[in-house]
Amino acid sequence: MRNTTQRREAILQQLTRNGAVQVTDLVQEFGVSAVTIRNDLSALETQGLATRSHGGATLMRTPPPEQSIRQKDAINQEQKDRIGALAATLVQEGDNIIIDSGTTTISLARHLRDANGVTVMTNGLNIAWELADTAGVELILTGGLLRKQSLSIQGSQAEATLQAYNFDKLFLGVDGFDLQFGVTTHHEAEASLNHKMVERAKKIIVLTDASKFGRVSLHRIVQAGQVDTVITDASISPEYREGLQKLGIELLIAD
Repeated sequence: MRNTTQRREAILQQLTRNGAVQVTDLVQEFGVSAVTIRNDLSALETQGLATRSHGGATLMRTPPPEQSIRQKDAINQEQKDRIGALAATLVQEGDNIIIDSGTTTISLARHLRDANGVTVMTNGLNIAWELADTAGVELILTGGLLRKQSLSIQGSQAEATLQAYNFDKLFLGVDGFDLQFGVTTHHEAEASLNHKMVERAKKIIVLTDASKFGRVSLHRIVQAGQVDTVITDASISPEYREGLQKLGIELLIAD
Protein backbone atom coordinates (compact mmCIF):
# COMPACT_ATOMS: atom_id res chain seq x y z
CA MET A 1 0.00 0.00 0.00
CA ARG A 2 1.41 3.35 -1.01
CA ASN A 3 1.01 6.47 1.10
CA THR A 4 -0.73 9.52 -0.33
CA THR A 5 2.45 11.18 -1.62
CA GLN A 6 3.70 8.02 -3.34
CA ARG A 7 0.30 7.32 -4.87
CA ARG A 8 -0.04 10.82 -6.28
CA GLU A 9 3.46 10.66 -7.72
CA ALA A 10 2.58 7.35 -9.38
CA ILE A 11 -0.60 8.88 -10.83
CA LEU A 12 1.43 11.79 -12.22
CA GLN A 13 3.81 9.33 -13.84
CA GLN A 14 0.85 7.63 -15.52
CA LEU A 15 -0.48 10.99 -16.66
CA THR A 16 2.91 11.85 -18.14
CA ARG A 17 3.16 8.53 -20.00
CA ASN A 18 -0.45 8.29 -21.20
CA GLY A 19 -1.81 11.84 -21.18
CA ALA A 20 -4.92 10.81 -19.21
CA VAL A 21 -6.10 8.51 -16.40
CA GLN A 22 -9.46 7.06 -15.37
CA VAL A 23 -10.77 6.91 -11.79
CA THR A 24 -12.01 3.32 -12.17
CA ASP A 25 -8.59 2.11 -13.35
CA LEU A 26 -6.79 3.86 -10.51
CA VAL A 27 -9.21 2.50 -7.89
CA GLN A 28 -8.44 -1.01 -9.07
CA GLU A 29 -4.69 -0.46 -9.27
CA PHE A 30 -4.19 1.17 -5.87
CA GLY A 31 -6.94 -0.55 -3.92
CA VAL A 32 -8.44 2.66 -2.54
CA SER A 33 -11.87 4.26 -2.86
CA ALA A 34 -13.05 6.40 -5.75
CA VAL A 35 -13.33 9.31 -3.31
CA THR A 36 -9.64 8.96 -2.46
CA ILE A 37 -8.65 8.91 -6.14
CA ARG A 38 -10.81 11.96 -6.89
CA ASN A 39 -9.07 13.78 -4.03
CA ASP A 40 -5.71 12.81 -5.54
CA LEU A 41 -6.75 14.17 -8.93
CA SER A 42 -8.07 17.36 -7.35
CA ALA A 43 -4.71 17.84 -5.60
CA LEU A 44 -2.86 17.43 -8.90
CA GLU A 45 -5.26 19.92 -10.51
CA THR A 46 -4.60 22.43 -7.72
CA GLN A 47 -0.87 22.08 -8.41
CA GLY A 48 -1.49 22.91 -12.07
CA LEU A 49 -0.41 19.45 -13.22
CA ALA A 50 -3.74 17.97 -14.34
CA THR A 51 -7.23 18.96 -15.46
CA ARG A 52 -10.19 17.02 -14.08
CA SER A 53 -12.49 15.45 -16.64
CA HIS A 54 -15.55 13.24 -16.42
CA GLY A 55 -14.38 10.01 -14.84
CA GLY A 56 -10.71 10.94 -14.70
CA ALA A 57 -8.12 13.61 -15.52
CA THR A 58 -5.84 14.75 -18.32
CA LEU A 59 -2.28 16.02 -18.19
CA MET A 60 -1.99 19.81 -18.07
CA ARG A 61 1.73 20.44 -17.69
CA THR A 62 4.07 18.13 -19.57
CA PRO A 63 7.51 17.58 -18.01
CA PRO A 64 10.25 18.70 -20.41
CA PRO A 65 12.29 16.01 -22.15
CA GLU A 66 15.63 15.08 -20.62
CA GLN A 67 18.75 16.46 -22.29
CA SER A 68 22.20 14.91 -22.28
CA ILE A 69 24.82 16.34 -19.96
CA ARG A 70 26.63 17.88 -22.93
CA GLN A 71 23.45 19.67 -24.00
CA LYS A 72 22.81 20.88 -20.45
CA ASP A 73 26.39 22.08 -20.06
CA ALA A 74 25.90 24.59 -22.89
CA ILE A 75 22.81 26.19 -21.29
CA ASN A 76 23.02 29.24 -18.97
CA GLN A 77 26.77 28.82 -18.47
CA GLU A 78 27.35 32.28 -16.97
CA GLN A 79 24.53 31.88 -14.45
CA LYS A 80 25.78 28.43 -13.46
CA ASP A 81 29.31 29.73 -12.92
CA ARG A 82 28.07 32.50 -10.63
CA ILE A 83 25.88 30.04 -8.74
CA GLY A 84 28.85 27.71 -8.28
CA ALA A 85 31.07 30.54 -7.06
CA LEU A 86 28.50 31.61 -4.47
CA ALA A 87 27.93 28.02 -3.36
CA ALA A 88 31.68 27.60 -2.80
CA THR A 89 31.61 30.39 -0.20
CA LEU A 90 29.37 28.16 1.95
CA VAL A 91 32.02 25.43 2.11
CA GLN A 92 34.29 25.76 5.14
CA GLU A 93 37.50 24.01 6.12
CA GLY A 94 36.63 20.75 7.85
CA ASP A 95 33.30 20.33 6.04
CA ASN A 96 32.12 16.94 4.85
CA ILE A 97 29.87 17.53 1.85
CA ILE A 98 28.03 15.75 -0.95
CA ILE A 99 28.06 17.22 -4.43
CA ASP A 100 25.34 15.73 -6.60
CA SER A 101 25.95 15.11 -10.30
CA GLY A 102 24.95 17.84 -12.73
CA THR A 103 26.06 20.81 -14.80
CA THR A 104 25.30 23.41 -12.14
CA THR A 105 26.94 21.44 -9.35
CA ILE A 106 30.11 20.96 -11.41
CA SER A 107 30.53 24.72 -11.37
CA LEU A 108 30.77 24.42 -7.58
CA ALA A 109 33.48 21.77 -7.96
CA ARG A 110 35.47 24.10 -10.21
CA HIS A 111 35.38 26.77 -7.52
CA LEU A 112 36.62 24.32 -4.86
CA ARG A 113 40.00 23.72 -6.47
CA ASP A 114 41.63 25.97 -3.84
CA ALA A 115 39.69 24.43 -0.93
CA ASN A 116 41.53 23.03 2.04
CA GLY A 117 40.54 20.29 4.47
CA VAL A 118 37.25 19.42 2.75
CA THR A 119 35.86 15.94 2.20
CA VAL A 120 33.64 15.54 -0.87
CA MET A 121 31.52 12.57 -1.78
CA THR A 122 30.02 12.63 -5.27
CA ASN A 123 28.07 10.43 -7.64
CA GLY A 124 29.12 12.59 -10.59
CA LEU A 125 31.88 11.22 -12.79
CA ASN A 126 32.57 14.68 -14.21
CA ILE A 127 32.73 16.19 -10.73
CA ALA A 128 35.15 13.51 -9.56
CA TRP A 129 37.38 14.23 -12.56
CA GLU A 130 37.29 17.96 -11.77
CA LEU A 131 38.44 17.39 -8.17
CA ALA A 132 40.73 14.40 -8.74
CA ASP A 133 43.98 16.38 -8.46
CA THR A 134 42.82 18.94 -5.87
CA ALA A 135 45.23 18.58 -2.96
CA GLY A 136 42.93 20.08 -0.31
CA VAL A 137 39.94 17.86 -1.14
CA GLU A 138 39.55 14.28 0.08
CA LEU A 139 37.43 12.68 -2.63
CA ILE A 140 35.01 9.77 -2.16
CA LEU A 141 33.01 8.26 -5.02
CA THR A 142 29.84 6.29 -4.58
CA GLY A 143 30.01 2.90 -6.20
CA GLY A 144 27.33 1.76 -8.58
CA LEU A 145 26.20 1.82 -12.17
CA LEU A 146 27.20 4.69 -14.44
CA ARG A 147 24.31 6.35 -16.27
CA LYS A 148 25.97 7.75 -19.38
CA GLN A 149 23.19 10.24 -20.15
CA SER A 150 24.04 12.22 -17.01
CA LEU A 151 27.50 10.83 -16.09
CA SER A 152 25.98 9.96 -12.71
CA ILE A 153 26.63 6.83 -10.66
CA GLN A 154 23.50 5.32 -9.17
CA GLY A 155 21.80 2.16 -7.99
CA SER A 156 21.70 0.04 -4.84
CA GLN A 157 25.48 0.03 -4.39
CA ALA A 158 25.59 3.84 -4.46
CA GLU A 159 22.73 4.04 -1.97
CA ALA A 160 24.39 1.52 0.34
CA THR A 161 27.64 3.52 0.31
CA LEU A 162 25.83 6.58 1.68
CA GLN A 163 24.58 4.73 4.75
CA ALA A 164 28.08 4.67 6.29
CA TYR A 165 28.46 8.47 6.31
CA ASN A 166 27.04 11.68 7.72
CA PHE A 167 27.52 14.99 5.93
CA ASP A 168 27.35 18.65 6.87
CA LYS A 169 25.90 19.83 3.56
CA LEU A 170 24.38 18.43 0.38
CA PHE A 171 24.68 20.50 -2.80
CA LEU A 172 21.86 19.18 -4.95
CA GLY A 173 21.26 19.70 -8.66
CA VAL A 174 17.68 19.48 -9.96
CA ASP A 175 15.72 19.23 -13.19
CA GLY A 176 12.63 20.92 -11.76
CA PHE A 177 11.61 22.93 -8.70
CA ASP A 178 7.90 23.43 -8.17
CA LEU A 179 6.52 24.99 -5.00
CA GLN A 180 3.66 22.49 -4.82
CA PHE A 181 5.11 19.30 -6.28
CA GLY A 182 8.64 19.76 -4.98
CA VAL A 183 12.15 19.06 -6.23
CA THR A 184 12.23 16.66 -9.17
CA THR A 185 14.50 14.88 -11.62
CA HIS A 186 14.01 12.86 -14.80
CA HIS A 187 15.28 9.46 -13.71
CA GLU A 188 13.85 7.23 -10.99
CA ALA A 189 17.17 5.78 -9.80
CA GLU A 190 18.70 9.25 -9.56
CA ALA A 191 15.71 10.47 -7.55
CA SER A 192 16.07 7.51 -5.20
CA LEU A 193 19.78 8.18 -4.67
CA ASN A 194 19.19 11.91 -4.21
CA HIS A 195 16.59 11.13 -1.55
CA LYS A 196 19.18 9.03 0.31
CA MET A 197 21.59 11.96 0.09
CA VAL A 198 18.98 14.20 1.68
CA GLU A 199 18.65 11.74 4.56
CA ARG A 200 22.41 11.73 5.24
CA ALA A 201 23.01 15.52 5.20
CA LYS A 202 22.33 18.12 7.89
CA LYS A 203 21.70 20.94 5.41
CA ILE A 204 20.12 20.67 1.95
CA ILE A 205 21.29 23.29 -0.57
CA VAL A 206 19.74 23.33 -4.04
CA LEU A 207 21.77 24.83 -6.89
CA THR A 208 19.61 25.79 -9.86
CA ASP A 209 19.37 28.47 -12.50
CA ALA A 210 15.99 30.21 -12.51
CA SER A 211 14.78 28.39 -15.64
CA LYS A 212 14.09 25.30 -13.49
CA PHE A 213 11.46 27.01 -11.30
CA GLY A 214 7.93 25.97 -12.18
CA ARG A 215 9.12 22.83 -13.96
CA VAL A 216 7.99 19.38 -12.89
CA SER A 217 9.99 16.34 -13.96
CA LEU A 218 8.74 12.82 -13.56
CA HIS A 219 10.33 11.76 -10.26
CA ARG A 220 10.23 13.67 -6.99
CA ILE A 221 13.29 13.86 -4.75
CA VAL A 222 11.78 15.80 -1.83
CA GLN A 223 9.04 18.28 -1.08
CA ALA A 224 10.13 21.91 -1.49
CA GLY A 225 9.78 22.59 2.24
CA GLN A 226 12.55 20.09 3.06
CA VAL A 227 15.14 22.32 1.36
CA ASP A 228 17.16 24.66 3.58
CA THR A 229 18.78 26.95 1.00
CA VAL A 230 18.33 27.72 -2.69
CA ILE A 231 21.09 29.37 -4.73
CA THR A 232 19.92 30.74 -8.06
CA ASP A 233 20.33 33.68 -10.44
CA ALA A 234 18.69 37.09 -10.48
CA SER A 235 16.02 36.17 -13.03
CA ILE A 236 13.99 34.25 -10.44
CA SER A 237 10.37 35.44 -10.58
CA PRO A 238 8.71 37.46 -7.78
CA GLU A 239 6.28 34.54 -7.34
CA TYR A 240 9.11 32.16 -6.52
CA ARG A 241 10.95 34.66 -4.33
CA GLU A 242 7.81 35.02 -2.25
CA GLY A 243 7.00 31.31 -2.36
CA LEU A 244 10.44 30.27 -1.10
CA GLN A 245 10.25 32.87 1.66
CA LYS A 246 6.86 31.54 2.80
CA LEU A 247 8.33 28.06 3.04
CA GLY A 248 11.17 29.35 5.22
CA ILE A 249 13.83 28.58 2.61
CA GLU A 250 16.94 30.75 2.55
CA LEU A 251 17.33 32.33 -0.91
CA LEU A 252 20.76 33.36 -2.17
CA ILE A 253 21.02 35.24 -5.47
CA ALA A 254 24.19 34.90 -7.53
CA ASP A 255 24.44 38.15 -9.52
